[in-house]
Amino acid sequence: MQKANHNRDMNLEIITPDKTIYKGEADLVQLPGIDGSFEILNNHAPLISALVKGKVKVKKGGAEEFYEIDGGVIEVLDNKVLILAG
Repeated sequence: MQKANHNRDMNLEIITPDKTIYKGEADLVQLPGIDGSFEILNNHAPLISALVKGKVKVKKGGAEEFYEIDGGVIEVLDNKVLILAG
């Protein structure tokens, strides 16, 4: 069983059917969930959740970037965040 490294940064990948729209490190990810907006921080517990149409906010350092998605699924495991977006 692989141990999580709590000293490394969270890795994020946002993939659409056409292309990868973000791949890199992030401090915080804010997502449009079915029951409202939620956030993922470094070393978040494992999670799988459905997403609705809306904006994904990615914070790294002092910068914020926003990406529009048409819904999808998020998986969080071992400090890796994968968003399969429509």
